[in-house]
Amino acid sequence: MNILKLHTADNCAVALETLSSGLTETVGDITVIIKEDIMSKHKFALKDIAKNSVIIMYGITVGKAKTSIKAGELLSLKNVAHDTQDYLNSNKVVQNEDIKIDDFRDLTFMGYHRKDGQVGTQNIWLVIPLVFCENRNVKIMVEAFLEELGFKQPNNYKTLVRSLMNKKISDQTSVNNRHFKNIDGIKFLTHHSGCGGTREDAQILCQLIAGYVANPNVARATILSLGCQNAQVNLLQKALEKLRLETYKPVHVFEQQQSGSEEQLLTNAITKTFNSLIEANKIERQPAPLSKKVIGLECGGSDGFSGISANPVVGHLSDIIVNLGGSSLLAEFPELCGVEPQLKARMKNPADVKKFNQLMNTYAARAEAVGSVFNMNPSPGNIKDSLIMDAMNSAGAAKKGVTMPLTGVLDYTEQIKR
Repeated sequence: MNILKLHTADNCAVALETLSSGLTETVGDITVIIKEDIMSKHKFALKDIAKNSVIIMYGITVGKAKTSIKAGELLSLKNVAHDTQDYLNSNKVVQNEDIKIDDFRDLTFMGYHRKDGQVGTQNIWLVIPLVFCENRNVKIMVEAFLEELGFKQPNNYKTLVRSLMNKKISDQTSVNNRHFKNIDGIKFLTHHSGCGGTREDAQILCQLIAGYVANPNVARATILSLGCQNAQVNLLQKALEKLRLETYKPVHVFEQQQSGSEEQLLTNAITKTFNSLIEANKIERQPAPLSKKVIGLECGGSDGFSGISANPVVGHLSDIIVNLGGSSLLAEFPELCGVEPQLKARMKNPADVKKFNQLMNTYAARAEAVGSVFNMNPSPGNIKDSLIMDAMNSAGAAKKGVTMPLTGVLDYTEQIKR
């Protein structure tokens, strides 16, 4: 088969391989003569489409014809413009598919059990600055830790880490040159925020850092603060308290202006972090049911085949995980532009529908405020590989979360609860 029609209502099809002009192709009860060479992944009209008529793909509106388009002609930026269904007035409710999960019910995975009931697939230590001024000190800690602990590289403070290691973990068994067998890595996250910007920016940054710490893949974290920035330690502490992190996952915070010197800050941070790594290393993987799985769904390097191959496969996995009691997160607002009606139809809670509408409207307004629009999401690479309209991209992207009910709508930094 050289072509694929994705839905019975579609008036276009996908070329699964390059089609030469003059070829006759048949899909279902439709036979079409290809009017021009059409590259693999690209879309073409299955029947004549009048000017201003909608383009249907995946069974939904993904654009409209700027000119009349003949059956067998390529769909391109020359003849297709952005168009989607009105999502504010969409009230249709869909029925969920019956997903067979019997083969997966008794399966387990080896994970790190956290005191709040979550289970991580990794045991990671985080080092994060509250403000970009501390990025340099984070980099010093990178060099000190990674080589000496078998995670990578060197500097003057590595001597301190080496001496701590010789004194404290002579009885530890190293694995693949790693001295903490139950620590999967130390992640050093730098950024360019925390000082300038609005007070709201500082608050959101602290909420974001708290969210990283709350991730079940994180054992604990070390935070470096200068002291005079907008993102104050008390803002971070409030964000941590809101997530009840201080009760089960204490965070080490070091403030340079309280330490007396940069050297003292780094010595204290490295020593306390090292000693805490010893404690975190005592946590071992234990079996956990698949109901403890939480998976994040996000596109990477999308092309014209993502929505008919990789994304539906991931979507089927998502359905299985949710049916087993786990959770799945469909991320990225720009990749939801054009599929809002289909997503809203799976929301049982009217409050979620209202919040979803508000978030999509807010995102669109902010894009417009900086001289862009919501439907300018397709990149040059997307367009080259046939994702010429945002709704085409979104319809394929939404296949990562195929059929299950949507039980929550989360704003930036909000945590999943069910």
